[in-house]
Amino acid sequence: MSTREQTPSDHVDVVIVGAGLSGVGAAYRLQTEAPGTSYTILEGRTALGGTWDLFRYPGIRSDSDMYTLGYSFKPWRDGKALADGASILEYIRETADEFGIEEHIRYASKVVDADFDTESGHWTLTIEDTTTGDRRSMTCGFLYSCAGYYDYDDPQAPEFPGAETFTGRVVHPQFWPTDLDHDGSRVVVIGSGATAVTLVPAMLAGDEAAAHVTMLQRTPTWISAVPSTDKLAERLKSVLPAKVAHRAVRAKNIAFSTAVYQFCRRWPEKARTVLTANVAKFVGEDQTAAHFTPPYDPWDQRLCAVPGGDLFRSITSGRAEVVTDHIERFVPEGILLRSGRILEADIIVTATGLRLSAFGGIRPSVDGEQVVLSDQFVWNGAMITGIPNFAICIGYTNASWTLRADLTHRLVCKVINWMGRNGHRAVEPAPDAELTPQPLLDLSSGYVQRAIDAFPRQGDRRPWQVRQNYVLDSITTLRTDLDTTLRPVPARRRAPGRVAV
Repeated sequence: MSTREQTPSDHVDVVIVGAGLSGVGAAYRLQTEAPGTSYTILEGRTALGGTWDLFRYPGIRSDSDMYTLGYSFKPWRDGKALADGASILEYIRETADEFGIEEHIRYASKVVDADFDTESGHWTLTIEDTTTGDRRSMTCGFLYSCAGYYDYDDPQAPEFPGAETFTGRVVHPQFWPTDLDHDGSRVVVIGSGATAVTLVPAMLAGDEAAAHVTMLQRTPTWISAVPSTDKLAERLKSVLPAKVAHRAVRAKNIAFSTAVYQFCRRWPEKARTVLTANVAKFVGEDQTAAHFTPPYDPWDQRLCAVPGGDLFRSITSGRAEVVTDHIERFVPEGILLRSGRILEADIIVTATGLRLSAFGGIRPSVDGEQVVLSDQFVWNGAMITGIPNFAICIGYTNASWTLRADLTHRLVCKVINWMGRNGHRAVEPAPDAELTPQPLLDLSSGYVQRAIDAFPRQGDRRPWQVRQNYVLDSITTLRTDLDTTLRPVPARRRAPGRVAV
């Protein structure tokens, strides 16, 4: 490893970690709402786009409508309500180019260490070049993690007994091989989340379609068919100016998704009835009862959307099926189930989900002492107690990620402007009374429960609650009184052996 000498250009006011949908949106808000703020985006990969550049499996698409997943400042003009990954990636690239954001991105730059010095009021970042392994350092006044909370290097990949005996090919969607030919193959997709329900119809489409695809699930997932296109949106776009139509459709979709979520949470039994009836229209009541009626309530885990009911149509065509069973072990010809049935396969896709990783793997320290994240609380879903001049971007679990992300971007700008006006070099959120700790993400999904103890907590009242309600958040977040909830951080004694740059 080598470390190059730091130069004056290696200090900026703000470092944004991640050049995906959130990072590009954060950069736009800094440029427009905190003008004059110098910033750099550090991206560990060699291209922008984040999730939408990394994932290349067949059929990858958004699971939120693009009128709310897209930026409020750049109308989504495509007709697809749930867009494919390539279209979203192009949209992010266009945004970065249009607003001069691209020139601020440093690629192949992964933050591997971050230490805040309370005396100087600066972060010192250790950055690894992911192409060479070399390391360098830079400093910044404020650190903003827009890398999400998934581990994109190490997916959730259970070890299956007998996997080494399988004579076909095993692939994981997160690392989809470019040379995989599934034409005429028998495919088993393990999993029933958003990735699995996307893969099944996608692998049956086109000229190089699989012969048959089985979705193997241990437990059913709540799935609902949604329209492929938003007809009302298309009508509004045909009669209204683009920006006006975009705002109208965005408001309509926010209201609808909020209402659906509230309905599911307040009247779960009625929601069960509606959702199962939706599925039964496509596959019948027997299939619905056997494979599409989960034991948990709607929105205890994320609800999957299938545009045009494509998954259900694949099943009724006879080219796909859903099997609900447990895996006993892999065998040479496929998968032996606990029931004794063997699912024959040429390709097995382990759509078993992602691991959670706090803030892109960054483990922040203050004056040389690493912060125990699980002891901290999140303020307004953005800043964290015990960590000065630091914010995270996390989206909604029940609505488009970008809705909360954009609120957080604007809140960060408000904090930075407030710090400048008041001459504060370092601030952190501080509760005025004891808080009752609650998990940061209120989902019962396995991938959440496995890792949530490594994350900071939310409290039992605002602004310490991470609410799943954009309507309320849009009213209150930017009205938060910073003078009463943020406090200046005094210089502290550094831990032995750590030197500020």
